[in-house]
Amino acid sequence: MDKFLCIDIGGTAIKYGVLDECGLFLETAERPTQAWKGGKGILEKLKNIGDECLSRHNISGICISTAGMVDCEEGRITHSAPLIPDYAGTELKRTMEEWFCIPCEVENDVNCAGLAECLAGAARGCSTAVCITIGTGIGGAILFHDRVYHGASGSACEIGYMNLPGGMFQDLGAASVLLAKVAAGKGIPCDDIDGQWVFERAKEGDKCCQQAIEQMTDILGMGIANICYVINPEIVVLGGGIMSQREYLMPGIEAGLDKYLIPTVRDRTKIAFARNGNQAGMLGAYYHFIAKQNK
Repeated sequence: MDKFLCIDIGGTAIKYGVLDECGLFLETAERPTQAWKGGKGILEKLKNIGDECLSRHNISGICISTAGMVDCEEGRITHSAPLIPDYAGTELKRTMEEWFCIPCEVENDVNCAGLAECLAGAARGCSTAVCITIGTGIGGAILFHDRVYHGASGSACEIGYMNLPGGMFQDLGAASVLLAKVAAGKGIPCDDIDGQWVFERAKEGDKCCQQAIEQMTDILGMGIANICYVINPEIVVLGGGIMSQREYLMPGIEAGLDKYLIPTVRDRTKIAFARNGNQAGMLGAYYHFIAKQNK
């Protein structure tokens, strides 16, 4: 049975695991990205991960999901946010194939999460889907009939850069912005709080936390509405760690969509939460690898 090394490169952590050809994880682990070390530091970590996993398993391919814009044909990073310095231009596919002499395919992390949701998650069976991940920034993926739409330069659905009143979407509605607003309102360091802290206090009646969450869900509603007017997807799937608070967030997001979407569109647009959790990027990277290798 073939086995595959799946790696998901994020700004905070690199998640990795060994997957069999049935799509089942045999093992998973993660280690800190240490993003400040840049592209060279990430390549060194990938080499160590590969050495470790190949010493225990007969690996047939390497499947990579990564932050940043990706040239999927070349497996190269074409653009990256400042969170990972000197990452643009990093040749992930070529480097891994030269090191380990097995095939490697690379795709953007949100595109991978979208593939996972379409093939084995909340968007399964839907012909048109948009997947949105809300975290430190905001990312998006467009999928038609279980295939990612990349656009002319591979940057389709980079919705974090979308301009809204007041700034870019990700500068207004990301989870990191929520934390910054609450910290400023309370006069405490942002590093001292996290999303769970904010939501626990909101549920206890803390007005500062409640107001910040209401502002966030309104902005998300506006941004999602704008995307729906352009794409008209059958379903919008929301992911990211903060979306574990689905019971608290759903009413606000639904209210935002009711506010910004005309009924004709609103009534035909489903909203769902991602089902694959922390394994979405790795699982989607595997689906991308299989599709590319079978092309």
